[in-house]
Amino acid sequence: MSVDLLHLWDQMGYFAKGIVVILAIMSIWSLTIMISKFIQFQRAQAETRKFAPQFSRAIQEENLDQAISLAEKNKKSHVARVVGEALSEVKPLLRDRATITAADINSAERAVERQMLITLADFKRGIGILATVGSTAPFVGLLGTTMGIVNAFTGMAAQGASGGLAGISAGIAEALITTAFGLLVAIPAVWAYNYFTTKIENLTVEMTYTSKELIDYLIKSVGSEFGRSIFTKEFQAQKAVTGSGHVHG
Repeated sequence: MSVDLLHLWDQMGYFAKGIVVILAIMSIWSLTIMISKFIQFQRAQAETRKFAPQFSRAIQEENLDQAISLAEKNKKSHVARVVGEALSEVKPLLRDRATITAADINSAERAVERQMLITLADFKRGIGILATVGSTAPFVGLLGTTMGIVNAFTGMAAQGASGGLAGISAGIAEALITTAFGLLVAIPAVWAYNYFTTKIENLTVEMTYTSKELIDYLIKSVGSEFGRSIFTKEFQAQKAVTGSGHVHG
């Protein structure tokens, strides 16, 4: 026995039709977000896969100009956006690394944290709608079912004993279809919400790991022949202030 949806639609009352229209809007809205977020994540990961080895090679070769250029060209990559912000913060000082101090490194680290917050906010935009649709769609469908059953039994009471079960079967079918539709809308939204939440956590790990690697590189850079004396003196001065007050040679 097949379900004739068009026939059920024709038999529905205005309230049930309104519920179906609301669920259809919720479904289209959530599907639009699913597709757009999936494309966004795929582009970010694809560009990161292309950007990461080139950036790593440029850093190993100490070609910072190329590293900055790569970060600026790959703005869709979440990693490029984060490390690019750190490099932009210290870019004026990279020409003469001896001028980079601990305060500059801290400034670059704060720039990374700010950009990570902005990037994560961009990734999370719209995800809350999926959670809302997934949690409310079954209740919207249940509302239609409840009102449909009320109408069906009201009609049965009006018809008296002559109505019987056959008289309310169409009304019950009309009522239950809204719950089924609500579940069809909610299940993909919940799946997508969990998938994107996990994906965001993975991307956060990638951004955090890469940014920490870059900060470590900058610290090692000023700790090498390019500026060890300035950085070391500042670090030792900080230790002297917070420590016992004596700097041992």
